[in-house]
Amino acid sequence: MIICCGEALIDMVPVLSDSGQTSFTPLVGGAIFNTAIGLGRLGAEVGMVSGISNDLFGEQLHDALVTSRVNTSYLVRSDLPTTLAFVSFNEGHANYTFYDENSAGRSVNIKHIPNLKASSVARQSLSALYVGGISLINEPAASSYCDLVKQYADDTVIILDPNIRENFISNVHSYRQRLQGIIEVADIIKVSDEDLDWLVGSHADEERQVGLLRGNNTTMVVVTKGADGATAYLSSGEKVHQEAPNVCVVDTVGAGDTFNAGFMAKIVEQNLMSKRALARISLTELLASLTYAVNVAAINVARQGANPPWISDLET
Repeated sequence: MIICCGEALIDMVPVLSDSGQTSFTPLVGGAIFNTAIGLGRLGAEVGMVSGISNDLFGEQLHDALVTSRVNTSYLVRSDLPTTLAFVSFNEGHANYTFYDENSAGRSVNIKHIPNLKASSVARQSLSALYVGGISLINEPAASSYCDLVKQYADDTVIILDPNIRENFISNVHSYRQRLQGIIEVADIIKVSDEDLDWLVGSHADEERQVGLLRGNNTTMVVVTKGADGATAYLSSGEKVHQEAPNVCVVDTVGAGDTFNAGFMAKIVEQNLMSKRALARISLTELLASLTYAVNVAAINVARQGANPPWISDLET
């Protein structure tokens, strides 16, 4: 099982009414949430750790997880409100304004998170923790997810997608420290080219940037570049690239999250989701995962909002 740890929120998406006025439609979302439902729809065994409200939006999030076959037994429920993200679009690219103060998601504490290996079945099935998104920005949730990673990093694959939202970061130094702590134990880091520039600067070429991000670790780094596809870098110096399919883009909401779901689902399908297997992954296996990921993401961007495909959508 892959357990996705982080935010689940409501995207307030602008729509034009019949009268020509803009109104907002509440849609389930959040980077980690989107990846969780993407994995469930692709047939992967997946669960989610997140703070979910008991309010009407929290129920909407919970029901969407269940519908997409995500294990909800690790959720932390509370009466605090749901995080809202108001979305605006600029040439199809989404920008977000977050309302997160004292929310159920932000208030998650490590002591509230269930033991992920409480049963013998769980101990045998837990293969990876996936973290990132805005849940690593604000306390106490941010440190709680970092502590969770440290708790399981010795024998569990750690996957990070920071998914930088610069306008939401209040303390850059603390945020960078938290990210660095996860980077040091991560087995896979996925970043967009924009994330990479923010993390290490844009003064070097991409290969050099990846080296600066990885440091002395053997982490696999995957860089997504929108319409220009994605490149995966191994610590050996080998790399593979996959172009993105040519599709009519409606918007990019959830594109990277859906890519992550496709990439991880293919890693699992190839029986590679373990530290030992990832250490000897072949370029052919890696390319297969990239190819699957960009194809899955292409379906999402051809739809409105974050709407990862079901596995049946790939078979038609």
